[in-house]
Amino acid sequence: MEFQDLLASISPDTYERLVQAVETGRWPDGVALTEAQKENTVQLVMAYQATYCPSEEPFRIGADGLLVTRSKRELRDSLRSDSRQTIATFPQSADES
Repeated sequence: MEFQDLLASISPDTYERLVQAVETGRWPDGVALTEAQKENTVQLVMAYQATYCPSEEPFRIGADGLLVTRSKRELRDSLRSDSRQTIATFPQSADES
């Protein structure tokens, strides 16, 4: 099986399980990943993310397999533009309620 065919055969549920295995170091049944499994699973997760999970995160793997980074200025500008979306506001003192 070719690597691209393997990526295409992964369901979103399987992808989430692979991510969880990478994060915890264990398979869903509790068995610890071997070093070889860790290396292969991380590579598979990164390749899947690059291919099927486009993101605007500042540090990510691009579709070409290379690390994509944003400059400090680009990151700062994107955070400023997001600040207009207020999540919640609270009064500074009891008098303002």
